[in-house]
Amino acid sequence: MPRKKVTEVSGNGGIKRKRAGGKKKEREFSSDDEFDDFEEQENTKKPGKPAAKSGLQPVTVPDDIKEKIKLDLPKVKGQLLIFGATNWDLIGRKEVPKAQAAFRNLGQNLWGPHRYGCLNDVQVSSVVSGPCAAHSLLITTEGKLWSWGRNEKGQLGHGDTKRLEAPKLIEALADEVVVAAACGRNHTLALTEGGTAYSFGENKLGQLGQGNQTDAVLSPAPIQYNGQPLVKVACGAEFSMVVDCKGNLYSFGCPEYGQLGHNSDGKFIARAQRIEFDCETIARRVTIFIEKSKDGQVTPVPNVVVRDVACGGNHTLILDSQKRVFSWGFGGYGRLGHTEQKDEMVPRLVKLFDFPGRGASQIYTGYQCSFAVNEMGGLFFWGVTNTSRESTMYPKAVQDLCGWKVRSLACGKSSIVIAADDSTISWGPSPTFGDRAYIDSEVNSERMRCKNLNKSTLDRICPVLTTLVRHLQLERGSLPLISKHILPLGVLLILLLHSPCKSTEAFSIFMLSLFILQL
Repeated sequence: MPRKKVTEVSGNGGIKRKRAGGKKKEREFSSDDEFDDFEEQENTKKPGKPAAKSGLQPVTVPDDIKEKIKLDLPKVKGQLLIFGATNWDLIGRKEVPKAQAAFRNLGQNLWGPHRYGCLNDVQVSSVVSGPCAAHSLLITTEGKLWSWGRNEKGQLGHGDTKRLEAPKLIEALADEVVVAAACGRNHTLALTEGGTAYSFGENKLGQLGQGNQTDAVLSPAPIQYNGQPLVKVACGAEFSMVVDCKGNLYSFGCPEYGQLGHNSDGKFIARAQRIEFDCETIARRVTIFIEKSKDGQVTPVPNVVVRDVACGGNHTLILDSQKRVFSWGFGGYGRLGHTEQKDEMVPRLVKLFDFPGRGASQIYTGYQCSFAVNEMGGLFFWGVTNTSRESTMYPKAVQDLCGWKVRSLACGKSSIVIAADDSTISWGPSPTFGDRAYIDSEVNSERMRCKNLNKSTLDRICPVLTTLVRHLQLERGSLPLISKHILPLGVLLILLLHSPCKSTEAFSIFMLSLFILQL
């Protein structure tokens, strides 16, 4: 289904769309900017804002009670590896836009790990992108931020809209020590060691949090926020999340599907046959957290202190201090983990992780799916990576990875890559563009170890739609892939079921074979 066409932008910052009949669907994954054909002078009328939003002021905390913090960089260093598609203007699109026609044939599919020559002497501390982004960031061990990739809205922060084929230092942040960053579809957030967040890129939906809505901000600028220092940042496709040092969560940007967590999808009728989305242009605190029973009874959840946040295209996960997981936003394909596809307007507790000893320690999101690692080290998945297959409506353990210690995970639109123990494991449906590091172009949806990375340990992995950028730390050995034994075990089980031996004997033979294979 084509993405809804934007027809007008109101003076108060809301987005007007044509009315669409039938069942509501999520926007297509394509990164085509739905505002490309928009004319700035298209509409000058300024209908009034809803009363509930009038007079909203930036978060402010007096200096005498504001915490003083200094965030640390990740305590790892290494080299950057990249493989997959590198035609940044074509990634996630059917064809290159006319404005980027000159780059139509620029960029290639990298079927194996490659390095950038400009980074030979650069020690990398962290690498960042997003499941719906076509640009990437890296943070050096000195806290300097580099960027490259698509740049149609200035999301690279270099003061222009020129595409970059290789990483380049963001000069505007050269005097800052950047410790974390996040990438949306066409915007970027960067967090400094003092807890200040900078934003740049597209701002038509207020996703930069700078108190206005403009076409683009080409250079980094602080968000409109004067509260406690920030410690976490995350970006969805067209919205952003930040967490302060007290564990409070704030959001801004497009409120569609309730993805901002403010108990509303931001819709209101501006005039006849016109629906407007009232966007949040400054950081607004998320205050309501709930638990919902099977019969629909809603119970508030108190004392939620947010420790981590992760955003998909149109949904969000948080991890709190009690190792509970909450999710909200677009509910399609079960990505929220609540056994239903309803949108959630406020953070709702994912019940599987609300038991002693079964809490979560890590959370990750793909474009239409979610992941969590529990206290026991087990990886859980819900949602979908291939919309032509059955959805997983609630968290389920990834059985093929039982016993593996997951250190990092990244998910693009469909491909998933995990750094576990001393190995790198990837899987996903076709089409592929080298983003799984299998060297050749063979498609395989099973979980496989990347053989060409056997002697490497990857500490940080991040997706760029169909590209995977990985951070290499050091050389180690590799572990066998248990999933390779699934086929022979299945054949053995079938033969035993049709053999004349007793069921207890057959079961004993099967378990003995399983034990030998695992050795």
